[in-house]
Amino acid sequence: MLDAPTTALLRVVLDDVCKNLSRYDNGARTHVASKILEAATTGEIRPDRLKQIGHDALSKAPTMWREARQV
Repeated sequence: MLDAPTTALLRVVLDDVCKNLSRYDNGARTHVASKILEAATTGEIRPDRLKQIGHDALSKAPTMWREARQV
């Protein structure tokens, strides 16, 4: 279990990485959150590294939701 300061850091990183996503793009946000959480649970807590992991995850996030809404 992560402590409160780490959990707060993860929230800030997630919000920063996803700041340009639509609030309806839950698929991409969930994908990014899972990658950031995975990194944190293995000991990565440097904000700059977590942001990079988040940005990498966002660039590889499934686009199914975004494409479906455009139809």
